[in-house]
Amino acid sequence: MRPRLLALDIDGTLLVPYGALPGAVREAVAAAVRRSLRVVLCTGRRFRTALPVARDLDLTGSIVVHNGVVVTDIESGQTRLSRYLPTEVFDEVLALVRELGPPLVYVDTYHEHTDLYTEAPGRAHAYQGEYLENNLDFTRIVDDLAALSADEVIMLSTMGPEAALEGLQARADARLGDRVLTHMLMNKVYRGHILEFLAPDSGKWPMLRRLAAREGVPPEAIAAVGDDHNDVEMIREAGLGIAMGNAVEAAQTEADVVVRSNAEGGAVEAIERVLLET
Repeated sequence: MRPRLLALDIDGTLLVPYGALPGAVREAVAAAVRRSLRVVLCTGRRFRTALPVARDLDLTGSIVVHNGVVVTDIESGQTRLSRYLPTEVFDEVLALVRELGPPLVYVDTYHEHTDLYTEAPGRAHAYQGEYLENNLDFTRIVDDLAALSADEVIMLSTMGPEAALEGLQARADARLGDRVLTHMLMNKVYRGHILEFLAPDSGKWPMLRRLAAREGVPPEAIAAVGDDHNDVEMIREAGLGIAMGNAVEAAQTEADVVVRSNAEGGAVEAIERVLLET
């Protein structure tokens, strides 16, 4: 079946390694839209930081953010679909992440100019401290995260060295099992890695599939392009899965097509490959 919806990751895919959006990518996305392809950004970014990319590409409709926890309308900033962290596991996840320091607790309050809460940033790893220094305008520092309303929490995360986060992820899997979904990601904008704790039924592919179903697009008519572990499922399950040349091994293994890296014009190659299918 020919592709009708094109799902694009941002960091490591559309953006080159130093974070810029090449003009050739803008032109390729515009060509896809002209060919009546529905283009949807699917990113680990929160809505506020994904929005400039969506606007730079002149996209309309919704984008999948927070690694498939929330779908947000580009024009209004309103949430269309969501899978928040289950309230019954919030306290357990919070206690677990505190073993490494204050976590980041993300909330869905874009219009209230608040994206996340944390405690005493000085106790967090330096990698997380660097992130917070650049996001203070939309961060609220509180004395006790446990006092937050758990039903407003999108997800929890923490940043640090890969080895420390791998240990935390193993402990989380042992204690929480399938009650929580964990994602380990390389931080492409700052140093170190990110470990996220999300609802077990969230993820880029489950949320993209729900959004596509609302628009009458079956899974086999979706083309998906990505590079990291959080893209593997949508690359595997989409009708056409494309991995970047810089993608993790798991993504390349599951892909129907592997293109050049994001530093070598791979995003344009991927979009052109999808256009050939149409």
